[in-house]
Amino acid sequence: MNDPKELRLGLIGAGRRGAFAQYIHQPENHVYLTAAADTDAAALKTFQETLGHDIDLTLDYHELLARPDIDAVMISTPDDMHEAQAIDALEAGKSVYLEKPMAITIEGCDRILETARANKVKLYVGHNLRHFAVMRKMKELIDSGAIGQVKTAWCRHFISYGGDAYFKDWHAERRRTTSLLLQKGAHDIDILHWLCGGYTQTITAMGDLSLYDQITDRHAPEEKGDAYWHMENWPPLSQKGLNPVIDVEDINMMLMRLDNGVLATYQQCHYTPDAWRNYTIIGTEGRIENFGDMSGDCVVKLWNKRHNYQAEGDAEFVIPEEAGSHGGADPKIIAEFIRCLRDEGGPTITSPVSARYSVAAGCKATESLRNGSRPVEVPPLSQELADHFAASSQP
Repeated sequence: MNDPKELRLGLIGAGRRGAFAQYIHQPENHVYLTAAADTDAAALKTFQETLGHDIDLTLDYHELLARPDIDAVMISTPDDMHEAQAIDALEAGKSVYLEKPMAITIEGCDRILETARANKVKLYVGHNLRHFAVMRKMKELIDSGAIGQVKTAWCRHFISYGGDAYFKDWHAERRRTTSLLLQKGAHDIDILHWLCGGYTQTITAMGDLSLYDQITDRHAPEEKGDAYWHMENWPPLSQKGLNPVIDVEDINMMLMRLDNGVLATYQQCHYTPDAWRNYTIIGTEGRIENFGDMSGDCVVKLWNKRHNYQAEGDAEFVIPEEAGSHGGADPKIIAEFIRCLRDEGGPTITSPVSARYSVAAGCKATESLRNGSRPVEVPPLSQELADHFAASSQP
C-alpha cells in the first residue's frame, strides 16, 4: 500500500485556541505543522515550546501564505480577523481550517464561501461540538427514531467562566464579535440546527448587559486582559481587570422557527456558578436530555413512555471518557480535516454551509434583541453556493 499523501500545514494565530493545532502535527501520519504566524512574538515562542520542535515563525501571515510548500492553514485568530485571513488564504490556493464563528457578519461568511468555490479550494470550519460524544449520542438517538419526529428543542448554556473569558479582552466589544450570542452561541445554534434537521428561518430575541457593566475595575486599553479561567474569581461582581470597553450583552435568549417547522430556543448566561450545556429535544414519541456535556462526566436520558415525574428516564446512556481536549472532540475534528484534505471520501460531520447558518442566526438574533425583539428573517444562502458544498459535508 502506498504511503498517504504528505501534508504540510501552517498556523495563523498561535495564542489561546491556537495551541490545539499541536494535534495536527502527526509525522507518523505524514502530516507536518511547519510554520506559524502571529503578531505576538511571545505567543509564537510559547507555541513552539509547546509543540516541542522547531518550526518557521513569522509576525506576518502573508509570508506564510506565500510559501509554496504549505498545503493548508489553520486560522485561530480573533473573530473579526477570520474573514480577511480566510479569503487571503483561499485566494493563495491554500485549503483552510477556520475556527468558528466563520465570520462576524452574514456577508463575510458568504464572501468566504464564494472565494472557496471560485478558487476550488477546501474550506473546513471548526465546529468541534459536533464531535462531542454526548452530541453524537443525541444525534444517533434522534436518527434511530427513538423520539419520533423532532418538533421542538431548547438549549440552556450556563457559562460560569464568562467574566474571565469574555469580558476581559476583545470578546467584550461589538465591533470585534457582533455579540456573544453570535460568538459563544454559534456552537449551540449549530447543534440545534443539526439535531433538529433544519436551519433557522425566523428569529426573535432578548438580551441585556445586566451585571458586568457594574464593575468599574478595568485594565488600561494598552494592556492585555487576563482571559484565562480562575476558579477563585467568584462571585461575578468581584471580578477585576475587565476590558475597558464592554458593550455586549451578558445574558441572551432567542426563539427560532426553523425552515422545517421545528421551534427552538437558546438561552445563555455568563455569570452562572456552574458551566455546562443542557439540551432538550422533544419529538412525537419522546424526548432526550443531556446532563453534563463532557465525555466521562455526562449522561443522556431518554423518556419514551407516559408517566409522571421520573428523574432517571426510561433509558440512560452514560458517555464514556475519551482522550484529548474538549472531551476527545479536538483529535476527532483534526482527523476529519486530514481526511478531507486527502480526499479519502465520505461527507464530513461539520459543514461550511451549516457554519454560515449558525452565524446568520446569531447575527439576526442580535439585530432582533437590539431592536425591541422585533422578529427578523434569516436570509438564505444562494442555491449555487449551497449546491457546491452539499456533496462534501452533512447539513
